[in-house]
Amino acid sequence: MKLHILDCGAMSCDLTWLLLKPGRTIRPRDERERPVEWYPCTTHAVLVETAEGTLLWDTSCPRDWETRWKPTGLQEFFPYDQVTEEQYLDAQLGRLGVDPANLDYVVLSHLHFDHAGNVRLFEGTGARLVCNDKEKEFALGYAGAFNGAHLKADYEGLDFATVSGDTEILPGVTLIEAPGHTVGTMAMRVDLPETGTMIFTSDAVYMGDSYGPPATPAAIVSDLSAWYASVEKIRTLAERTQAQVVFGHDAAQLRSLRTAPDGFYR
Repeated sequence: MKLHILDCGAMSCDLTWLLLKPGRTIRPRDERERPVEWYPCTTHAVLVETAEGTLLWDTSCPRDWETRWKPTGLQEFFPYDQVTEEQYLDAQLGRLGVDPANLDYVVLSHLHFDHAGNVRLFEGTGARLVCNDKEKEFALGYAGAFNGAHLKADYEGLDFATVSGDTEILPGVTLIEAPGHTVGTMAMRVDLPETGTMIFTSDAVYMGDSYGPPATPAAIVSDLSAWYASVEKIRTLAERTQAQVVFGHDAAQLRSLRTAPDGFYR
C-alpha cells in the first residue's frame, strides 16, 4: 500500500473566504494591493495504490480555469495563478508514470470547481467516478450553468457511481460523509501499515486554523450546523485512530508533507 500527495499549486484568494474572523472583507484580485491578506489557497490530489486497486482522490483545478470559470466570476476571486507546468494534475500523474487508464476509482470529495476541475480527463478510461449521493443530486439538480462554486461544465454528462454514509471503498480506504461545506462533502480515511491513519478532510476543514479548537467556519458553508458536526466527527475519529489530519487548503501544512514524485507514505 502506497499513498502519494500531489501538490497541484495554489489559487490566490482573500483569506476571508477560508477563515471568518472580524475585520476582514472579501476582495477580488484587482484590489489585491490594498491592505488585505491574500492567501496561497493550495490544492492537492491523493493517489492511493492498494493490492485491490488504485484510487485518485480529487482532481484539482483545470488548465483552462480562466475561461471556464468566467461565467461564474470565480476567476476574479480564486485565480489559479500559483501553479507551475509540472504541478497541473495531468503532469503530476505523468511524473508518477500513471496513465488515467491505470486508475480503478476517481473519487470526488465534492463537485466544486477546484476539486472536480479535471474529472473529464478520466471519462471513458474505465475508472469508476464516485461521489456522495446527496452531492450528485444537488450538483445536477439546480437550474442553470452554475450554482456558487458548482459548475456543470466540470461534470455534467459524466457517469457517477454514488456512496451514502461512511463507506469502505478499498481495503484500508474509507470515505467519510462530512456535509456542511456542501450537502455531500466527504473526507477520506486511509489506514497505512507503516504510517498509520491519515485523514484527508478536503473542504470539510479548510485549514488547521479552521480545525481549532474552537472550530472556525469559512465563508462558503451551505449548512453551518452540519459543518460543525462534521468537524467534530473528524476530530473524534482522528483522536480515536491517532490519525494525521491533512486539511483541504492549508499552505503551510502542504509544504511540510512528503509530496510526489519524490515523497510518499506507506
